[in-house]
Amino acid sequence: MEKQYSFEDFYQIIKCLRSENGCPWDRAQTHDSLRECMTEEAAELLASIRIFHESKLAENMCEELGDVLLQVLLHSVIAEEEGVFALSDVIQKISEKMIRRHPHVFGTEQTGTQEQLLQNWEEIKKKEKEKQDWLRSPLRDIPPELSALSWGTKVLKKTEKTYGKEAVQEILELNCTRAGKELDESIPTTEIQRQEMKEMIGELLLKICLMGERYQVSPEETLREKIEMLIERKEPLENISENLQKPSK
Repeated sequence: MEKQYSFEDFYQIIKCLRSENGCPWDRAQTHDSLRECMTEEAAELLASIRIFHESKLAENMCEELGDVLLQVLLHSVIAEEEGVFALSDVIQKISEKMIRRHPHVFGTEQTGTQEQLLQNWEEIKKKEKEKQDWLRSPLRDIPPELSALSWGTKVLKKTEKTYGKEAVQEILELNCTRAGKELDESIPTTEIQRQEMKEMIGELLLKICLMGERYQVSPEETLREKIEMLIERKEPLENISENLQKPSK
């Protein structure tokens, strides 16, 4: 019978990898060096969820969740070595947060509509942020590590919520038709022209972010759908499937 490993076993495995006689690669890692790893593992987890929906096979998703958990433990062990915090602190904080943000489950509040629950969640988050000294401003609180379109959409939403609709009104007044035509017809030959075109593209993307927020449409998801449509037009999946089924000569 195969050995059944517990969470504590996994934690000790990571500590062993980071120890003096452990793995040179694991020992060399830092919070910064692992940033890209976390991004890749998160993307692979999302891919595994898609694969699960398509194939109904959960093995890949189970494995990818383990890879994400590995990143969490690596960061926790490194922080413990630095004397910053330990894995027990991570578990303690997330447990407190979940209890604090669900007073309708763990407290005395009555369960309301989903909209009321989300509003309560936001109010609790707002109170939490009052105690977080590292936050600089409402807009800078939004992680720039997000993809550009997601970041832009969140920034615009927070701008309007914090500073009012007039703060983003000028974005709505951009002439997308004119700008799109100029972009289509212009070929920049100088650095100044390239900078002007860069600014124009930025304005168009910013307006797209705002339109997506206003009309409850995800710009990123919409762009992905359009890319998939383009690929399907150029390389129909039906043709690819037929080619795969044909015996090689």
